[in-house]
Amino acid sequence: MTDLAAGAPDTSTEGPLPPGSGISEQDLAIIDALQAAPRASWARIGQALDIDGTTAARRWERLRSAGAAWITAYGSARVATVAFLEVRCRPRRLETIREAVARLPWVFSVDETAGEFDLMLSSAATDLPTLGRWVRDGIGALRGVRAIRMRVGIDLYSEGGDWSMGAIPPAQRAHLATLRVPSRSAYGTREFHRLAPADRALMLALHADARMSYTDLGAAAGMSEHTARRRLERLLRDGDVLMRCDFAYPLAGLRTMVMYRLSVPQTRQSVTATALARLPEVRLCAAVSGRHGLLVHVLLPGPGGIDPFEELLAEQFPMVEIRDRAIVVRNVKRMGWLLDEQGRAIDRVPLMLSRRRTLITQHRTSGRPTVAAATLPGVTPMN
Repeated sequence: MTDLAAGAPDTSTEGPLPPGSGISEQDLAIIDALQAAPRASWARIGQALDIDGTTAARRWERLRSAGAAWITAYGSARVATVAFLEVRCRPRRLETIREAVARLPWVFSVDETAGEFDLMLSSAATDLPTLGRWVRDGIGALRGVRAIRMRVGIDLYSEGGDWSMGAIPPAQRAHLATLRVPSRSAYGTREFHRLAPADRALMLALHADARMSYTDLGAAAGMSEHTARRRLERLLRDGDVLMRCDFAYPLAGLRTMVMYRLSVPQTRQSVTATALARLPEVRLCAAVSGRHGLLVHVLLPGPGGIDPFEELLAEQFPMVEIRDRAIVVRNVKRMGWLLDEQGRAIDRVPLMLSRRRTLITQHRTSGRPTVAAATLPGVTPMN
């Protein structure tokens, strides 16, 4: 979607990333390579980009330590019941409510929007009754919440882990690409509680750092390196776990996200959604409950890109009708990671789908993430 010119000029030097600076062209290429292969060795990343692997690793650490980019892992759509929540708030309580819902471990994404509602939340639980109860008791009871509209996820056609920067040529991405089970799936086809506790421990540890070594992963999840490798390879092969390289969109020139509710004839919904998911601007495409059953999120360089995108929709998808449009004012939380106003990761809330909370804490001596059980939801500062 975005070529290298969308980022800042490649003038970076050694040292921390200056506050507010953009992501350089070479760093965009590294991010794109890691989107294709999140756990690839630095030697392999460097070979694909024609740079030294050590240089690639050093530049990545610079981005990661500044919160400008990060690699995370999470359960796929097939292991969760997901709902998208449109929340209307009293103006004076908006900030308080926004911060409160961002700390909920079962709300994995939070966006403040300009449209018919004030907040769009993405939430998940093991089953629909549990999710409904959490929405009612955890959000509906907050002072200042005026209304909640809950749209249950039915089918996922594409999500953030499928989207790429487009900063490197397709041939280079093909050289890097690892086997990835397509994210397209009906939501909740495999119940989360049926995953072994050891697999859940791996998922939670990888949420903190999906590039951690198998040795560190085994230590964090309480198993041997060999067991950690075998279990993770199976989780990835079966499509129960997804990985993604995420980054601060505004620092890469992507300053506008738009959320659309689209109406499509039911007989054409699946084929239309599949085609929409392939558009380079589309970051999320899902079928949801309620009227106007397609939810589509797009990333654009600025508000000026909205009209051209909608013209493209009208030309290529004449049966699609735009029923609602909301512009994201601020990304507050993305897949468990809390973001500042520039989109940089500043903190992390471990994802929790089941009644038993499992948190990631720091190992006393190594400083690496360690899985620990807890009875109350909590927040772990970003390492």
